[in-house]
Amino acid sequence: MKIGELAKRTEVPTRMLRYYEEQGLITPRRQPNGYREYDEYLVDRVKKIRGLLDSGIPTRIIGDMLPCLNQPQEIVVADPDPELREMLVRERDRMTERIALLEHHCHALTKYIAAMDRSLAATTQTRLPQ
Repeated sequence: MKIGELAKRTEVPTRMLRYYEEQGLITPRRQPNGYREYDEYLVDRVKKIRGLLDSGIPTRIIGDMLPCLNQPQEIVVADPDPELREMLVRERDRMTERIALLEHHCHALTKYIAAMDRSLAATTQTRLPQ
């Protein structure tokens, strides 16, 4: 697929997709005419990259994390950086807090929708001719 289709399917602008390529996060194939050709698996990969970026993870870390997202494997870190580890722990904890808050909000919305449904059902019942 061409870059425009990938952008449309992932909701990531073409400029950002080119940035991902510059950072080595995605690698399109090159056609003989030089055009980029994006494989189907890149749709999922781009969505994962976007999610990680939205979570505050920098691209230099995402590049190392991508293999872990694709398939189960043992992770080997050759040169662990204590400061990087602390940053990752903070990001993980921040994500956990956001997930808990989102789950709370989702539950509240579900309850509110159910209350609306009950109200609509009651309204419909009282409007029916007897």
